[in-house]
Amino acid sequence: MRVLCTTHGSPSHGRAQLPLLRALAKAGHEVQVVTNDDLAPVFAADDVQVTPALPEFDPTARLGPYVAEIQKIEDMAGRMAELSRLMQRTLAGPSIKPTLDILLPLARDFRPDVVLRDGMDMAAVLTAETLGVPQLPTPSGFSNMMDPAQVLPELNNRRAELGLTVHEDPLSIVPHGRVDYVPSAFSFAQHLPKSWAYRQTVDVERRAVLPEWVAELPTDRPLVYAAIGTALPMLHHRKADQPAPLPMEFPDPTESLGAILGAVAELDDCTVVVSTSGIPVDTEGVPAHVRVVERVPQPLLLESVDLFVTHGGFNSIREAMRTGTPLAVLPHFGDQHGNADRVEALGLGRHVTDRSAAGIAAACRELLADPAPRARARAARLAMLTLPEIEHAVGDLEGIAG
Repeated sequence: MRVLCTTHGSPSHGRAQLPLLRALAKAGHEVQVVTNDDLAPVFAADDVQVTPALPEFDPTARLGPYVAEIQKIEDMAGRMAELSRLMQRTLAGPSIKPTLDILLPLARDFRPDVVLRDGMDMAAVLTAETLGVPQLPTPSGFSNMMDPAQVLPELNNRRAELGLTVHEDPLSIVPHGRVDYVPSAFSFAQHLPKSWAYRQTVDVERRAVLPEWVAELPTDRPLVYAAIGTALPMLHHRKADQPAPLPMEFPDPTESLGAILGAVAELDDCTVVVSTSGIPVDTEGVPAHVRVVERVPQPLLLESVDLFVTHGGFNSIREAMRTGTPLAVLPHFGDQHGNADRVEALGLGRHVTDRSAAGIAAACRELLADPAPRARARAARLAMLTLPEIEHAVGDLEGIAG
């Protein structure tokens, strides 16, 4: 079986695909990943063919005409909700043509039996329909928040241009379902159908080990881990590298990290590890119970963490569910606000709405003192352990491909 996989967005999208692609490659199937230059390194250590041919994916670039209206919305959550709605409406717009012009010839040459795609990739939907092969989105926060009814009108316009069948059913975007690593009772998908669900693995980064200093951390007090993910730092670096401003202002990761550091400094009865994702921060005066690092193998560290202070990316939430770790979610953009609300609705933690150091610290203390989120997190972990292992997906995809 030949499997074509597309990835764009942030590195987290590719990391969510890695366990599935590894299982397919191990079973002897040929896997080609089509992505861009920035994300190609995510797949470098794996037995897949990587073609870094796609243009840089910037879904905000097409929102220029709407920026003024978005900026009139005062609260960040409301602004991000409107941004998400507009992104969905334009996701299959005419601007996908450059991606489609690259992807479709590559796919014709490769002749895939099935397409696994980034949840944001409507060019891959059109490519699969042109070739007459099944396609499924892989786990991502955008897949969870996407409303197919918002995407369908423009997608049908592109279908008509290509001479493809125009569909009235919004779920024609996912006719064969979707891949997920979360059981249905804990699903974060708002509008998509039941998934092909498999067990979330803690083994994402090959040969990952925790640094030796981790073994020296005190174990007679709670361990708190804080991180802001990869997407926001990526936007931050893009803003620094490009003279043209982003279409709208996004939260500043430096400010968020500063608030987090101020909060955890107050948790002097805990041990805290803060991952900066490479964002420079001022560590002068950081107390001894707080350790600041650029990166750490997150899925491994979470196995021993009592509370995870997170931006609320879907990868991070799944990894915390897999290890039964309660969550304090400090969302920034995209799906993260919806994820924070869903975490709270499921009883897995708190949506932290007071973004000050004092507000974050108060939320952490409340969560550490409350046994209910820990119990609910263990329930989520047990539910995830009932899912089949990722290798089971190989047979399912073989069946879908026919």
